[in-house]
Amino acid sequence: MSTAAPPQKAAPRRERSGGRLSNGAFALLLTAPGLALFAAIIFYPLLSALFTGFFKQDLRLPGREFVGLENFSYWLDGEFLTILKQTLVFTFGATLVPFVVGFALALALNSGLKGSGFLRGLFLFPWVIPGVVVSFLWMWIFNANYGVLNGVLMKAGIIEESISWLGRPGTAMLAVIVTKTWASFPWMMVMLLAGLQTVPKELHEAASMDGAGSIRRFFAVTWPQVRGVASIVLLLEFIWNFQHFDTIYVLTGGGPAGTTETFATAVYQTAFKGFDIGRATALGGLWMVLLLILVAVYLRITERKGDAR
Repeated sequence: MSTAAPPQKAAPRRERSGGRLSNGAFALLLTAPGLALFAAIIFYPLLSALFTGFFKQDLRLPGREFVGLENFSYWLDGEFLTILKQTLVFTFGATLVPFVVGFALALALNSGLKGSGFLRGLFLFPWVIPGVVVSFLWMWIFNANYGVLNGVLMKAGIIEESISWLGRPGTAMLAVIVTKTWASFPWMMVMLLAGLQTVPKELHEAASMDGAGSIRRFFAVTWPQVRGVASIVLLLEFIWNFQHFDTIYVLTGGGPAGTTETFATAVYQTAFKGFDIGRATALGGLWMVLLLILVAVYLRITERKGDAR
């Protein structure tokens, strides 16, 4: 009687590893074009600019001379604190004033005001206009000879003679802040309105039943619900204003007598009017350090918001 041979076990299949990329190598290959582009247009110019801060270099002359920390000490021992102070004055003013205006309008639009849809679109109009166009528009309004503002104030009997709003140290910064406020409050209004629309109506109804008035409801119900959105909006606007350039440059160019000079205009004036690229990049490096601190604060706040969720 014949017996059947036991079945042969199949030989284990071997995976071919030759010629295959690991997951990490494949991911690096996919991101290589983006990394190369980042290095070419951001990382290398940034390092080159920071390196230039250690040299004495004139845009009109070839070559450069290594001077170490001389360019940095020039600013730190000179006008750095003045420029920082004026930058902060503009930044705080151009952040807080439009925030108050935008928040007030957002509250009004969120209250069921008639025609709120039309008004919302109308209020967005200043935001969509390019910054340079806005600056020229307000330059005409503030003009000392034929400006609309002087004409209205003189007809109302508030002033007796024209005021050079952009030519006086006491009013130039105020004029710049007003211009930037008109251009930026719509964005803050939209963001805050979006936050207000997420507040449950039941909370307001419960507070009303407890006898809370409108002011008490705002601080007990509305503000705690939109505080996170408001903090992000304020910090983002603060960072953007800290590096703002076009409005200040078009309206005053940093004048009169340097009273509206900020980091942005000082770097431009030093590099392209003073032709001192070494000192300009040194100031830009100091400015960048301050911006990195602000960005770190922003990332920390957003990280906390994400963890809270």
